Amino acid sequence: MSAPGYATDRLAPVTLRSSRPRYGEFLIKIVLALCALISVFTTVGIVVSLLFPAIEFFSEINPWDFVTGTNWAPLFEPAHFGVVPLLVGTFTVTFWALLVAIPFGLGSAIYLSEYASARTRGVLKPVLEILAGIPTVVYGYFALTAVTPLFRSIGVQVEIFNVLAGGLVMGVMLIPTVASLSEDAMAAVPQSLRQGAYALGSEKLEVATRVVVPAAISGIIASFVLAISRAVGETLIVLIAVGQQAKIAFDPRQSIETMTAFIGATGNGDLPTGSIEYKTIFAVGLTLFVVTFVMNIVSIRLVRKYREVYE
Repeated sequence: MSAPGYATDRLAPVTLRSSRPRYGEFLIKIVLALCALISVFTTVGIVVSLLFPAIEFFSEINPWDFVTGTNWAPLFEPAHFGVVPLLVGTFTVTFWALLVAIPFGLGSAIYLSEYASARTRGVLKPVLEILAGIPTVVYGYFALTAVTPLFRSIGVQVEIFNVLAGGLVMGVMLIPTVASLSEDAMAAVPQSLRQGAYALGSEKLEVATRVVVPAAISGIIASFVLAISRAVGETLIVLIAVGQQAKIAFDPRQSIETMTAFIGATGNGDLPTGSIEYKTIFAVGLTLFVVTFVMNIVSIRLVRKYREVYE
């Protein structure tokens, strides 16, 4: 029952909509939508530019022989088009890079998140991220001219171009990727979880490794997958320091060839456009795209599976 003197049935409904159209806000929405569409169109353009030459390649080369073949020699006579050596070389270098990037990157993230003071964090994190701004060609020449001679001087008999030097230096390059994203994920963990663990008598190391890291595991996994994707797609380090010998070898002291190294080296050659040798660039590029695409799908599923939502 309404109070006397008030005509509640005549009150205008409350709305959050503007009485006048906001043309500036509409323009901003259009610009943001165009930015999103540009990324989509760029991805579609990359796929199309790879797909049609690759289809022409596979019309001449059996796709099964390409995927399962263990001999890669497209520029020799007779030519062989088995991509397995390039896949093995790519993942071998990635493995050695992750041996450096994951433990050192995650350790740096734990220190910055749980141990370092705000002032120390403000100094160390920008310094650490400087590593991400160094050109990869510098890393490649550093691996070739400094790390490889260092290994030889301490008795490790590596070839001039070898997996060990290139992989370890690539791992150093990936440390900021793992450390920065993992530290951001740990910083998002509610402080109440830490306080509850301390109230139960936990030490700082136990809180960091048994409370904070599990709570931020989805972001940490995302940083690992991003590091793997960047290692798989890295070109100049492997082209300069790892070599161009396409073979199946797991000894890190030897030289091998990765997919990106083959694309980079062959793309700068004098191959006639339209030849089968020229089309191998697009076939290998499409293979690399499929590999990274599958890795991204797996990473999305892992992140969704282990995601923790806090209020």
